[in-house]
Amino acid sequence: MKLKLCSGKEAVKKLQKVGWKIVRQKGSHVMMVKDDYPYTLSIPQHKELGIGILRKIIKQADLTVDEFNKL
Repeated sequence: MKLKLCSGKEAVKKLQKVGWKIVRQKGSHVMMVKDDYPYTLSIPQHKELGIGILRKIIKQADLTVDEFNKL
């Protein structure tokens, strides 16, 4: 399935639906953590996230493109 581009704000909302929590915001990046998970995600708050950064975030969040698009 094709990845649907979204803004940083939308990405944060989607990740919150699957258990990620905002821990802090530093500059234009929102840091998110999930219980028992080794990564801290850094989500840039741009109007539209580039395809590469969005794929990296999805991979680090242990989601598939399909799962992310459905959120």
